[in-house]
Amino acid sequence: MAMLGGDHFDRSLQLLRESDRDRYAATLYLPEKVRPAAAALYAFNAEIAAIPDRVKEPMAGEIRLQWWREVIVGTRESGNSPLAMALLETLERHELPRQPLTDLIDARVFDLYHDPMPDRTALEAYCGQTGSVILQLVAIAGGAARDAALADSCGHAGVAIRMSEIVRRMPLDRGHGKCPLPVTMLAATGLSVDEWLRQEPGSRHFNAVNAFIALAFEHRAKAVAAMAGLNKENLPVFLPLAPAGSWLRAAGRAGTQLLNGGVTLSPLRRQVSLAKAALWGLR
Repeated sequence: MAMLGGDHFDRSLQLLRESDRDRYAATLYLPEKVRPAAAALYAFNAEIAAIPDRVKEPMAGEIRLQWWREVIVGTRESGNSPLAMALLETLERHELPRQPLTDLIDARVFDLYHDPMPDRTALEAYCGQTGSVILQLVAIAGGAARDAALADSCGHAGVAIRMSEIVRRMPLDRGHGKCPLPVTMLAATGLSVDEWLRQEPGSRHFNAVNAFIALAFEHRAKAVAAMAGLNKENLPVFLPLAPAGSWLRAAGRAGTQLLNGGVTLSPLRRQVSLAKAALWGLR
């Protein structure tokens, strides 16, 4: 199979570097023949994820999501969008299913509104649709067998990665009146959604965040265990788990400061976590 290439793939890699530095850095560890496909898929993921922050009204976001949905299913031309052209070429070249991407778009509609996440099941389903599927498509583009071991590994890994991203956004979302934690998780620590949003962060907020982080680490551990059933050449696809773990640990150390000022992690530290995982494997 010839390697994907062209200006639109170069642009996809550039967009990924600008919008998602962790996945960009992880992509550079992939075999060269896989990088263009990974860049296109991950840049598309970043583009969809950014829509809620770029629009003032949910309807405007729904219109943008609908444009991508129509491009993917083939009822609309991609126009002059280098990213759309790279994505469509990737789907065709690697014979990737399109339904997971339209499911991802549908799941991202949730981000346009302020509806609370009801429970753990809904959270895991949302993270699977917005995280696991994109990871699985990258793995398949890299030649991974479409089997239960891959689905299990990507399922848990994608949830853990998405949960780390949700943790990082908690101060921003809270300021915008959004509560990403499941209502049942809040209730277990004695909080309502309104109290989560409006009260000064205290011990109950800290306990809720810790429960969320513990669930993310639970999925991360299950992903690493499931990866034992994969061929070694497929393992680099899971390198985004390395910085995700670093972000989760930093958030846990931050305590209530996470909600007051957020959490930071230096690019060097994230690069070191990736390098260690690439050399010695994920733990």
